[in-house]
Amino acid sequence: MMNTDDLELNFDVLPGEVEKLRRQVREFAREVVAPRVTDLDTAPADDFDWDMVAQGHALGLTRVAVPKEYGGLGLGMIGCAVALEEVASVCAGTALIFGAAMLGQTPVLLSGDPRLQARFLPMFSGDAPVLACNAVTEEEAGCDLIIPANAVHARDVMTARRDGDHYVLNGKKRFITNAQVAAFASVFANMEGAPGATGLTSFMVPLDLPGVVRGPVADKMGYRLCLGSELEFHDVRIPAENMIGDEGDGMAINIAQSNMARASVAGISVGVARGALELALEWCDTRVQGGRPLREHQFTAAKLAEMSAKVDAARLLYMKAAHKVDNELPAPQYEPAAAKLFADRVAIDVADMAMSLTGARGYVKSFGMEKRLRDAYGARIYEGTPEVLALAITESLYADGEPI
Repeated sequence: MMNTDDLELNFDVLPGEVEKLRRQVREFAREVVAPRVTDLDTAPADDFDWDMVAQGHALGLTRVAVPKEYGGLGLGMIGCAVALEEVASVCAGTALIFGAAMLGQTPVLLSGDPRLQARFLPMFSGDAPVLACNAVTEEEAGCDLIIPANAVHARDVMTARRDGDHYVLNGKKRFITNAQVAAFASVFANMEGAPGATGLTSFMVPLDLPGVVRGPVADKMGYRLCLGSELEFHDVRIPAENMIGDEGDGMAINIAQSNMARASVAGISVGVARGALELALEWCDTRVQGGRPLREHQFTAAKLAEMSAKVDAARLLYMKAAHKVDNELPAPQYEPAAAKLFADRVAIDVADMAMSLTGARGYVKSFGMEKRLRDAYGARIYEGTPEVLALAITESLYADGEPI
């Protein structure tokens, strides 16, 4: 019989600094975010709460993955995912504000270029909050910018051309989270003359440059506390040293950043599911029908048990994915994609069951359940739809040739 005394397998104990951040962010979510959620969710689409962002920034939510030498927390993807789950358990939109800022930093982190990192990363450590965004999606090109086989078929992609010691950018990006409020964007553009998106290249672009136009804010179904809008680039000149990697490296960078970010997006989906479960648990403990609390009815208990199991399972998947992202180079494709595919579905299923359990009360905006149901669908759109994730997962299954 195997002696297991020397084997350690613990999914409950986080690294000390990550656990400290988790507790701080949970308090921030409950004490700062929660009281504002209903008002901000029903406010005009372009309302933005800089005070709330500033308080999150003070905790380090704008620099969780930034290395300590640049003023960040240096807690990697596991820190990002855990922190975003805590915020999303109260409000997914607020979580995405910080998640999109993290994603805007990711190409610079991936570059390994100390010059670029020293220029752009320390700005997240000042007294005032600074946000970033990641500009990939376009009107005619979404999945075609992340599936290499589709790159040649991409249509009307934003362009870049070399002009001396500068690059000139032209085109439009759509549905870019934080575009209205970000200081800079990691922008993906195709080199002029390259078919489709086969010359995709990444640049760091300050958004106060001449020729940058921030478009109107989208009036979204959910995630309303984070602003999504267009970014237009009209002959925007940026120094050549703002290019990340080399010309044509953009597809590889985009795939790598997606593999990293999917673990944290899965954390957001788990947060949405957990928030819905917590509301349902509270309701089913106090709501009395048939002379006893709802939780004592067998059918209700079965739903609560299924919801809880799904939340726990999704969390384990994203933690495994985040751990692999932090410890493997390049970041793996399979685990983050699987974690996001599962967690996104869990968010929808758990929010739907929670809405059923809370009935008419859950349908009222002030209760907070219908918002969680609306938010549950958001993550299925960004950082890989279920269809894109299925391709990534299946590709990994056949490429590895090993049992999972």
